[in-house]
Amino acid sequence: MAGGIGSRFWPMSQESHPKQFLDVLGIGKTLIQMTYDRLRKLVPDEQIYVVTNAIYADLVKSQIGIPDAQILTEPMRKNTAACIAYASHKIFNLNPNANLIVAPSDHLIMNEDRFVDIVNVGLKTAETEGTLVTLGIKPSRPDTGYGYIQFEDGRDILMGEVRNVRQFMEKPNRELAEIFLKSGDYYWNSGIFIWKAKIIIESLQKFKPKLNALFVSKGADYNTPREQDFINQAFYACEDISIDFAVLENAKNVQVVLANFGWSDLGTWGSLYTHLERDVEGNAVIGDRVHLFESENCIINLPDGKTALLQGLQDYIVVEAHGILMVVKKDHEQRIKDYLKEIKKKEAN
Repeated sequence: MAGGIGSRFWPMSQESHPKQFLDVLGIGKTLIQMTYDRLRKLVPDEQIYVVTNAIYADLVKSQIGIPDAQILTEPMRKNTAACIAYASHKIFNLNPNANLIVAPSDHLIMNEDRFVDIVNVGLKTAETEGTLVTLGIKPSRPDTGYGYIQFEDGRDILMGEVRNVRQFMEKPNRELAEIFLKSGDYYWNSGIFIWKAKIIIESLQKFKPKLNALFVSKGADYNTPREQDFINQAFYACEDISIDFAVLENAKNVQVVLANFGWSDLGTWGSLYTHLERDVEGNAVIGDRVHLFESENCIINLPDGKTALLQGLQDYIVVEAHGILMVVKKDHEQRIKDYLKEIKKKEAN
């Protein structure tokens, strides 16, 4: 899934060039390139499909080089339920017995060998149990930017174990997140799912029949020249809803594989900070001419060649990109979306 904007990574992530197509770690690889290489360890190249907004199709092709037939384009953003419905019906049309790994294109996974092992557990579970499988990540802090999965407890927790899901909880406040962390039976919702194409289509039909019906071809539309027109009509008419709200929060046949493979959804600058090299004062700096004095625990991302003198900053995010400078306190980063809305209102006036 590669159709998002990544607005909380502003100003680097812009609608014209969102974060999945950026080298946010400064290592010479974009996030979608890293995701593609990771999935190639699990499936053949010809079985990897990318669902993205039509305006990003050329970016996908230029960065990972897959054929046009494997780039599925949405005419507009309608959240993950529509995205998954499209891909599931298309692939089911090709192979009714297909197993699907659904992965966002903009996540960071540090231990890829462990990731492969965990996904294989999920594939075996989905195949043998016929369940909807999600990967849950052991939380390391009371993060309010992630959704949480509560699973059946009652015994020692082992990584790679499969547990039945009790409930999904959307992003909590700080107090609730601390309770989740202490309880031990809440893991972060990674947004990575594994299931049979047949099972997720049946689930969509059960819980969102109107949405599902829009993606059921009445004739031979999938994998023909008529596919794009058919899909465009489906997207224009369908509901804007996530797969979590549409299916997973309602279904009873959901299981979670407990995991810890160095995951981050890189949804915010703060989540990136934990994966960057830091100096003795705790500053993570990208940019070859940044000079810090009496500053601690900051994230600095400036273009190479940009000289900057920063003094007396503690727990700040400082980013310059596309001629835009942003300076925000780290504990206010969840408000960046709100700030952007206010900026748009002011500029519109």
